[in-house]
Amino acid sequence: MRYQIIAAALLACAGMASAGVTVKYDNPENFQDMPHNDRDRAQIMKDLSEHFAKLAKKLPAGQDLVITVKDIDLAGREEPTRRRIDDIRILRGGADWPSMQIQYSLEQNGQVLKSGDERVSNMMYLNRINRYDNDNLKYEKQMLDDWFREKFEPARVSRADH
Repeated sequence: MRYQIIAAALLACAGMASAGVTVKYDNPENFQDMPHNDRDRAQIMKDLSEHFAKLAKKLPAGQDLVITVKDIDLAGREEPTRRRIDDIRILRGGADWPSMQIQYSLEQNGQVLKSGDERVSNMMYLNRINRYDNDNLKYEKQMLDDWFREKFEPARVSRADH
């Protein structure tokens, strides 16, 4: 029964689509740094997909963003607890910054306006003001906000960018 629930959650997250965005996760079981708990892993993918959908609402009408997340390394490091109920994530600010390998394509009317495959990261994640105060993915969301602003601001996206 447990594996059926996990499989259903992963399938739901594997190709979430919303108006203006399609998010896929390529082999999430092999991601560099995700929680060991299957429920928590599925929740992270769901939350990230929802955040990508929120960002995509800023795109001009008629543009669609297709994102494939190829790897995730969350901020901090997960360390086991003695009680074995839930592991805890420790943030030290050293070489434990958040990063994601993302393949993306911005399309309009079936034509690709912009595409790429890159590692998005935020090495200074603990040294910045963060507006996602009580969010479990506050550093990852801030990193994605910065990436989206840099790649997809209307003034920066044109046919010449491709």
